[in-house]
Amino acid sequence: MTRWILGSVAATALLTGAAIAKTDVTIGLQLEPPHLDPTSAAAGAIDQVLYANVFEGLMRFASDGSVVNGLAKDWDISEDGKTYTFTLHEGVKFHDGTDLDASDVVFSLDRARAEDSVNAQKALFANIDTVEAVDPTTVKVTLAAPQGSFLFNMAWGDAVIVAPESIDDIKSMPIGTGAFKFDDWKQGDSITLVRNPDYWGDAATLEKATFKFISEPTAAFGAMMAEDVDAFYSYPAPENLAQFEADPRFTVLAGNTEGETILAMNNKQPPFDNKLVRQAVSHAISRQAVIDGAMFGYGTPIGSHFAPHNPAYVDLTGNSDYDPEKAKALLAEAGLPDGFKTTLKLPPPSYARRGGEIIAAQLRDVGIETEISNLEWAQWLEQAFRGKDFGLTIVSHTEPMDIGIYARPDYYFQYDNAELQKLMADFDVEADGETRNQMLQTAQTIISEDYVNAYLFQLALTSVVNAKLQGIWADAPTQAIDLTGVSWSE
Repeated sequence: MTRWILGSVAATALLTGAAIAKTDVTIGLQLEPPHLDPTSAAAGAIDQVLYANVFEGLMRFASDGSVVNGLAKDWDISEDGKTYTFTLHEGVKFHDGTDLDASDVVFSLDRARAEDSVNAQKALFANIDTVEAVDPTTVKVTLAAPQGSFLFNMAWGDAVIVAPESIDDIKSMPIGTGAFKFDDWKQGDSITLVRNPDYWGDAATLEKATFKFISEPTAAFGAMMAEDVDAFYSYPAPENLAQFEADPRFTVLAGNTEGETILAMNNKQPPFDNKLVRQAVSHAISRQAVIDGAMFGYGTPIGSHFAPHNPAYVDLTGNSDYDPEKAKALLAEAGLPDGFKTTLKLPPPSYARRGGEIIAAQLRDVGIETEISNLEWAQWLEQAFRGKDFGLTIVSHTEPMDIGIYARPDYYFQYDNAELQKLMADFDVEADGETRNQMLQTAQTIISEDYVNAYLFQLALTSVVNAKLQGIWADAPTQAIDLTGVSWSE
């Protein structure tokens, strides 16, 4: 009898152990979103938490960067390439229980392209002429001109579909259609999502996901080693990666991002309104020293604002090779033989803070003195991005294939080139793939030879993940930690 009881307890324990699989995950992130509306801010941290998890668009990016259907089940394109008719999935509900229908798509796209829109990527919607709800599951979008990148544009986080009734509280209470629902935000600490039981598509395996914000690299290391977090996306201390690689508890994912890391120059602020000065700054910087010193060798040198893994990439690093003596001669030619002083405003990521110290020393060697300001993310957005109050700044532009920002004179580095603007306008309506690639190569060459900014490196994505956690993207075709396919192995 005693043996039967003990055997039953042991069997029960084994059955319980087999039945209980981990269903929650904690993801470490260095940056906390300033708010939770991806349609009204440029902060990539918003998409990292919410893209594909809480909010969905008509289209979406897959892990390999391809554009696949999202809320749109399918679509037809008119012969003239100007009209896209989308058929929505049926039975889609927002997290508040209301139905998604074509009127929500009309509202979202019209809001994004409105004159008073604060969408950070408003240019994505500029070619839309009209948006019409044909019936509850059919939306017709008519463009002013054919646009080869329209479906690509509709996959961005800035193009997600939102409900009119949710807008007043969207920055603190996001309501989407995704596989996860927003649950809680402990500001300064974490954001929690829970599985959406009424999701229209394949249900998520995870029941709960917590994004934990840890800004200091040393704290990130401690949290991973203690297994307080299950994964640290874009791990901020690359000097520790070898230690994680040697530890069987962890897997290090080393992938590509769309993040062109640049030393941005305010093209309308003297002396950066002088091309000779911008060229001097570019030649004063050793890209490899920045990659080695700030990123411990992780990163690919770039000579223009374009990802090296893109088929249209052109290697233009030779236009701005490291040559301090040439930099000094260019400053003298610009009438600044003794150099000048400027500001260097740095957002929180370690590539910016560490890279900024290295670049400041290199610029000092050619006579350029920088006043470094270490800003929090909200401060950087307010001062540099929106206020254009900076001389120099360092940031990674992680939006996919975003060279079109150079055709926007009001963008934060304020570059105004009519030739490039026409080129990008023509690119938007060009459908032939080879012609589009040639146009992209021309655009890269123009901005490289105009020294709009100093181009540093393509940001590598190095994430540290619990070895039993599966499905975290190795690459980042967009800023997203898509948890819809993440699960724990046995």
